[in-house]
Amino acid sequence: MNIRNFSIIAHVDHGKSTLADRLLEITGTIPKDKLKPQLLDSLALERERGITIKLAPVRLNYTLNAIPYTLNLIDTPGHVDFSYEVSRALAAVEGAILLVDATQGIQAQTLAHGLSALEQNLTLIPAINKIDLSNADIENAKKQLIETFGFAESEILLVSGKTGEGVENLLKAIIGRIPAPKLSGANVIHLEGGNKATPRLKALIFDSFYDPFKGVVAEVRIVEGQTPPNQSPIMFLGTAAQGHVLEAGVFTPALTPADQLKAGEIGYIATGIKEPDLVRVGDTVATDFSTAPLPGYKEVKPMVFVGLFPIDADEYFELKEALAKFRLTDPAFSYIPEQSQALGAGFRCGFLGLLHAEVVQERLSGEFNVDLLATAPSVEYLVDGEILTNPSALSTFHSIKEPWIALRIFVPQIYIGPVMELVQDKRGKFLNMQHFGVAVELSYEMPLSEMVSNFYDRLKSVSSGFASLDWELLDFREVEAVRVDILVSGEKVDALSTIVYRPKAEGFGRRMVEKLKEVLPRQNFVIAIQAAIGGTIIARETISPFRKDVTAKLYGGDRTRKDKLLEKQKKGKKKMKMVGRVEIPQEAFLSILKS
Repeated sequence: MNIRNFSIIAHVDHGKSTLADRLLEITGTIPKDKLKPQLLDSLALERERGITIKLAPVRLNYTLNAIPYTLNLIDTPGHVDFSYEVSRALAAVEGAILLVDATQGIQAQTLAHGLSALEQNLTLIPAINKIDLSNADIENAKKQLIETFGFAESEILLVSGKTGEGVENLLKAIIGRIPAPKLSGANVIHLEGGNKATPRLKALIFDSFYDPFKGVVAEVRIVEGQTPPNQSPIMFLGTAAQGHVLEAGVFTPALTPADQLKAGEIGYIATGIKEPDLVRVGDTVATDFSTAPLPGYKEVKPMVFVGLFPIDADEYFELKEALAKFRLTDPAFSYIPEQSQALGAGFRCGFLGLLHAEVVQERLSGEFNVDLLATAPSVEYLVDGEILTNPSALSTFHSIKEPWIALRIFVPQIYIGPVMELVQDKRGKFLNMQHFGVAVELSYEMPLSEMVSNFYDRLKSVSSGFASLDWELLDFREVEAVRVDILVSGEKVDALSTIVYRPKAEGFGRRMVEKLKEVLPRQNFVIAIQAAIGGTIIARETISPFRKDVTAKLYGGDRTRKDKLLEKQKKGKKKMKMVGRVEIPQEAFLSILKS
């Protein structure tokens, strides 16, 4: 078969999308005059931030030695929060280009994605990118690849995604080294009443999105058989749902209809199904329910939880519909309904990390036009053996356990001291140190709750942006923790309740009330902002009221005239405080989330 399915995997900002642009240009998939930088990064947010968030498939056609080849490329993200996108892409291909930045060498996600590809028995093609830069250290990058993954020096290719140097050799290596898709012989269904046979369809869904006219569009890798003609019924084995083939086609990278998709190919099937929950990533599409399902994907587990609430309570159902459609494009995201005294009806949403949470909120606002209000991020706790994701629901308990992670940090040697100091401050336990040329890999165990409180930003700050990290969940361990509540004018704001490590609780409460004092608007009465553990107040700030000078109109006369007016004003303010309710604006919640 003249088909090659491959992915590009690398650490964030190592040039995956730029290399994909050169592949599109050299194979003539996109005319040069229509090619724009990072073409496969189609989301507005991807272009704005300069990072890849979604995997992106595209079909390339290339002729080598007068033989035409079909190359199916899946471009992937590099950030640790989007590693689930990478795992789904790797399950749909036979090989991967392992890309390393010549100026930075191997970093955390290079190692994580490379090992993940090897676990799935994929063929890896090592390539060093950005060789055109003056500060490129090609020999050190080669040495790291040889020592870390055991590649031979002759296997390593040198490319420049920017200038196109070495990309032709890379295309030849893709055809020469990556195996063609393996085909199963059991791919026909024998029809009753004759000798006719039709190809049996078996395909893996690696991604999906919603189209208002075509319903759910499943992005698939055809494992056996071929897609049936349009309007033919298809089955989803995991959900027992049934749909119809409205359209099948390939990515060029736009959706391009094709007569049919055959075994080994990557493309899309428009299912006509209007209920998003019926088509799930990792499910098997088939032409009959007797087909054995494909293994699918490991169930992803959310790590960070944030409450999302509509600013206008009337938009609750619009938000619910938007979340259902959004989950199609991002199966790592999860949500369940939640009720808050302060914010009303909303949803407790699960994410893979803080960047993931931030990106999802921005995409919901930008793509679905939903105005959201978010609570402070929290992690999952085990309270007396039961899972707790909402801190405000914590009451009396006998034991509480928090999640711990295995943390790997890649950092240049000159920044080891500040990085170790930061991790120790975050309750990290040092395990090991491994040298890779001028870089060092530090291994730690650390509570996940410490990582979701601005750890990544501080790591980048103390390492001048050079450090990178990778992590995975270990287990749950006992912790001495308390719930810190925030009271505004004596009323508890449940959306701001947080579970905190006991020795750090007072400092956390003090920072919260100071931050709220900055962002809450002044009223005509005194506002007391307090942090409390149970019935004990641990921190307090007071917002002074607006004060009208009621004595301005007086001139001369007895002092008692002034006192009488001030006393009258005091009574009015006291009455106002009793009936006045402090509204907490969205900016207050957003500033707490960012801090």
